[in-house]
Amino acid sequence: MKLLSASLTALMLALLMGCVTVLLDSARNSTPPIADSTDGTPGTDATTVEPTTVEPTTVEPTTVAVVRIVAPKEALAPFIDEALDWLANAQHESGGWGAGSHSSQQIRDPHKVQTDPATTAFTAMALLRVGGNPTSGKYKDHLRRASEHLVRVVNESDADGPTITTLQGTQPQSKLGQFIDTSMTLQFLSRILPKLPDSDPLHPQVDAALDKCLVKLQNSQKEDGSWGGGSWAGVLQSSVGCSALEWAVAAGKTVDMDALDRARGHQKDNFNTETGRASAADSAGIELYAFAGSQRAAASEAGAARQIIENAKKEGLLEADAECTAENLRLVGIDAPKATTLASSFAQNKAQLVLLDDEKLLSGFGNNGGEEFLSYMLTSESLVLQGGDAWPKWKQKMHTRMAKIQIKDGSWTGHHCITSPVFCTAAVVQCLTADRDEELLRILNSRDAQNPPEKL
Repeated sequence: MKLLSASLTALMLALLMGCVTVLLDSARNSTPPIADSTDGTPGTDATTVEPTTVEPTTVEPTTVAVVRIVAPKEALAPFIDEALDWLANAQHESGGWGAGSHSSQQIRDPHKVQTDPATTAFTAMALLRVGGNPTSGKYKDHLRRASEHLVRVVNESDADGPTITTLQGTQPQSKLGQFIDTSMTLQFLSRILPKLPDSDPLHPQVDAALDKCLVKLQNSQKEDGSWGGGSWAGVLQSSVGCSALEWAVAAGKTVDMDALDRARGHQKDNFNTETGRASAADSAGIELYAFAGSQRAAASEAGAARQIIENAKKEGLLEADAECTAENLRLVGIDAPKATTLASSFAQNKAQLVLLDDEKLLSGFGNNGGEEFLSYMLTSESLVLQGGDAWPKWKQKMHTRMAKIQIKDGSWTGHHCITSPVFCTAAVVQCLTADRDEELLRILNSRDAQNPPEKL
């Protein structure tokens, strides 16, 4: 696609010099999120939702600001509130939550299982996603106790080695992998740290524990970018590890970007854009797990690519029918290696969108376990990150699907492998509310839109 007339040369030069920052109202480029209804069914027409004003954003030089999915302003659907209340009541006095052991999957009472770091972090992230705050609000005490609990766990762990706990045989460990406690705790600490004021006594404790987890996770990564098998669905552990590095970047931590690139590359390689199918040696033969992990790994780059192209069209730097290709990304100032990476991720996510109506794929193992719910959550995050109109459709599908299978007490439970109602409920809540995390997810988009990539 060639550039438009020479009269636009000045704009092009300005972009190349990093002087142009474009911020568009998301309503021009994507369908607004579906409103949560009061009964768990698909919500009101999106046009009835009051648009959210996009505030000016300070962007680093050679960064193109990206359009984002806008967080919904309406209240949560009652059936999600019921799930959150159930999770809050499931917390132990210690501040932790537990999924239970692999050998005793039949125990579903959340207070009759031992707490574990992965489930504690994962559940606390569900409270954060819906707006929970460690300094105020309904879940203040729950989040502070969870933070204090995890800080204690990390502090008591050996300085060397990849794990943060001596506990073994938990459902998340057996089904996802031995490093899942480290990666999920890193995610939670990265997400709660920005919500803690510097003056809060908990801030330096969380900060130090975060750093310790980050070192452990980076040092335990394999050369191929994974975190190894040794479990039933290790591909999901590697996906969580990849996301954990992204969240650490969003929290302002110095992350080994080679490690993140390898982690993303390993996951993205699990999807074949030519055949349109996903597979991985450590996915237990379940395509859904490999699919969701690969989709999540490519999502931030795909979103950055799409919005760079859309912004360039709005500025007249590209013609209206310009496609998201490496060539067009180079034309608007993205260096060649970065342009190739962004375009490849965009093409992958585009190919994966058509599979979101494939019920055979979405059925996973054949019935729901924690692995299926986690996979759905990864797809939700992916769709918010990549932008466009796919998220509202997926949100409607998941609201309808999950409302139908919710247990009367407000929880969800698994029917194979990870059966824990705590883990499953935390995953479903995060799946249904990914757009409420859009501001934090947008940081990932913005960093992937930066050029050159060394400044990530």
